[in-house]
Amino acid sequence: MIVYQTPFFCNITKILYVAVTKNQIIMKESTHSNAPAGAVYGLGFIGAAIYYISAATCFWAGVLGFLKALVWPVFLVYEVLTFVGA
Repeated sequence: MIVYQTPFFCNITKILYVAVTKNQIIMKESTHSNAPAGAVYGLGFIGAAIYYISAATCFWAGVLGFLKALVWPVFLVYEVLTFVGA
């Protein structure tokens, strides 16, 4: 009598498939709930880039302005905390 056993890697593949599928569902749920924050950051980045680059007097000031535009939330939080007195 021949007993057929599934190879070890088949069981691992099934377990990984279930784990990946559950992670994709979790990722989809969390991505949809965070979408507005990404839009606010994106619009803020564009506005900050336009502001800093238009205020630049030379090329390197424009490059620095672009880098500042990437991290504009840091400046926002700092100013808010300074205003509140924290």
